Amino acid sequence: MKLSADDLPRHLAKGLAPLYLIHGDAMLLAIEVADAIRLAARAAGYSEREVFIAERNFEWAMLRNSAQSMSLFSTRKVVDLRIPSGKPGLEGGQALQDYCQNINPQQINPDTLTLISLPRMDKTALNSKWFGALAQAGVVIAAEEISLAALPVWISARLKRQAQTADPDTLEFLAQRVEGNLLAAYQEIQKLALIFPAGHLSFEQVKDSVMDVARYDVFKLSESMLAGDLTRYTHILDGLRAEGTATVLILWALAEDIRTLGKVLRAMKSAGNISAALSTVRVWGVKQQLVERAVRRLSLARIERALMQAAHIDKVVKGLRQGDVWDDLLQLGVRFAQTPR
Repeated sequence: MKLSADDLPRHLAKGLAPLYLIHGDAMLLAIEVADAIRLAARAAGYSEREVFIAERNFEWAMLRNSAQSMSLFSTRKVVDLRIPSGKPGLEGGQALQDYCQNINPQQINPDTLTLISLPRMDKTALNSKWFGALAQAGVVIAAEEISLAALPVWISARLKRQAQTADPDTLEFLAQRVEGNLLAAYQEIQKLALIFPAGHLSFEQVKDSVMDVARYDVFKLSESMLAGDLTRYTHILDGLRAEGTATVLILWALAEDIRTLGKVLRAMKSAGNISAALSTVRVWGVKQQLVERAVRRLSLARIERALMQAAHIDKVVKGLRQGDVWDDLLQLGVRFAQTPR
């Protein structure tokens, strides 16, 4: 059975399936789906939980043994299996197929509930025997990123949960500000609930709330990156770290401007001049001068390398790769401060 994240609450109200498989690169949605399933499991009497992280050299026999053994103090348990790479290998793939043979997909509220979390899967993995066995044995929920075009509707639904509404232009503005980053959108929506009472939100209220992030110097950090001012960039980054600013918000602000630089450089190839390119990409105000200076000293190849570096940092933030997020953010600023080559 396949479900969307929106359909999950109605499904859980009818009872729990024996197995749930979550896959996709929308970290926020994946976390929310897994939390909802675990919460429903606790309410249904699943008082024990075992967590397994299937990395290299993982002993797959532990998964089978866990499902077959019960605690003296619990009659129901949750087996929480996470496969960060999305690739269990030959041994793991066979172990998952064998595991599914003991699952009755029609059973409601079994003694053992299995929750499996995977990253975004490619076509080969989706067509594999082990994935097919899991899908047949349980419920599959794809936590896919929401496109920028669909984001206003998603934001509207989230605002409705906290008894707030906004007009289409305001929703579009907020979607553009976070540019598809669900975690950043989630933070902004939560902030609106804290600042304003239930009811309709005006464009000015939402704009002032979003721009208030600037007091943490997130956007000033991005400005110093565009200017190639490494000293100022380092100073602001240290301040943000001391204040405990969310790294996902910092990365979003930097990546947004890096993508803008790439769009302007590409537009210049067809427009023929930078003024027309800036107008095409809709870069206005103070940022126009910063972007204009940056694109004059940076190449498209350099921007693309910066985007690859930002993508790496995003994986570190999500725990999909090892690394020091703050050091990686510093190196991203260094890339823009270096002499063009």
